[in-house]
Amino acid sequence: MGLLRLDEREVAAPEARPALAAYEGRIVALGRTDEVTAKLAELGIPRQQIFVLDAAGGTLTPGLVDPHTHLLFAGTRHGELAMRQRGHGYLEILAAGGGILQTVRQTRAATDEELIGGARRWLAEMLRHGVTTVEVKSGYGLSTEQELRLLRLAGSLAEEGPLEVVPTFLGAHAVPAEFRDRPDGAAAYLDSVIAEQLPAVAEQGIACACDVFCEDGVFDVPGSRRLLQAAQGLGLPARLHADELHPSGGAELAAELGARSADHLAAMSPAGVEALGRAADEGRPVVATLLPATTLYLLGERYAPARALIERGVPVALGSDFNPGTSPTPNLALVMSLACLELGLSPAEALSALTINAAAALGLEATNGSLEPGKHADVVVWAVESHELLPYWLGASLVRAVVKRGRLVYRSVEEQPG
Repeated sequence: MGLLRLDEREVAAPEARPALAAYEGRIVALGRTDEVTAKLAELGIPRQQIFVLDAAGGTLTPGLVDPHTHLLFAGTRHGELAMRQRGHGYLEILAAGGGILQTVRQTRAATDEELIGGARRWLAEMLRHGVTTVEVKSGYGLSTEQELRLLRLAGSLAEEGPLEVVPTFLGAHAVPAEFRDRPDGAAAYLDSVIAEQLPAVAEQGIACACDVFCEDGVFDVPGSRRLLQAAQGLGLPARLHADELHPSGGAELAAELGARSADHLAAMSPAGVEALGRAADEGRPVVATLLPATTLYLLGERYAPARALIERGVPVALGSDFNPGTSPTPNLALVMSLACLELGLSPAEALSALTINAAAALGLEATNGSLEPGKHADVVVWAVESHELLPYWLGASLVRAVVKRGRLVYRSVEEQPG
């Protein structure tokens, strides 16, 4: 249990300083210090037993939620940047056996220890940038055995902490090499995902959702619909990689199926915006999860139409898309800056997109993503005076401390005692 209070210089009277208190992992009170102290007394918690973390003039926000990562992988794909600079496109690299397929080969060959070790490294980096909850996809296995292995490792990371890990099944990430020479390769592989992988994943019980790469040259709308409907029938909510490279109809499919989120959307059509808008009007909103770091790293010139989505009433989230090929950044605060620079979001909109809306994309909005009594005490203390400065300092390390479910799990070197 603990109490966070803001800068003592802000308010002369100690009892009037703003504060937040947590007990047994949840927020129990926030407001003026005297109000919070009274609430603690009402709950029978002696004030002197509370660990106090002083924000010292900094800004408190909810812990950041990264709703889209490909954390479990082996190797790198640094050579692809030079290929793109020479004019080779994403799908061209994939068709030649590179891209996702290169990472699949490296991941299949890696040991569990190597994969877990790499994931721990990058989770620690995410924590240092204020992330307290992170979605982790499978998708670099592309076989029943390998996909189950990746989900098992994601489950191990979830048990280990301190970050909250939300595993997602992405068996339909690409058509694996062993199917690509067949004339019906994509359809045959998708059949195997539906008939073999999906039931095994549901029985394993680790995945919290099912995703699919719905895109021209990968999996089309009819196939994606079959997979996601089968997943929903097994109790796995739908999510989509949609309209990343072409307006493939993924956003419309997400609205039709009531998916939790439609992700990427850099190439979505006006019809896709309208479909998501109608879903929101009808009280079944699909979160549009935008990934501007991916567009930047792919040398893209067209970013997702964030303002059109917001104006149409669609909830917008942001994610890192952390992966070794198209978005090798674990810095979600940098994504916030890109959202302001390239998507036209205000700092407040970007912060909401990385907290409460991102939590909604994972189905966690009831417990995560905002500072309210009863919610998980996931809090970041930033070394700036206002949330407006978070995207301003591009790529900077601004986190003083991170609290996850009421427990201090990170403090910057500058803030260490002694």
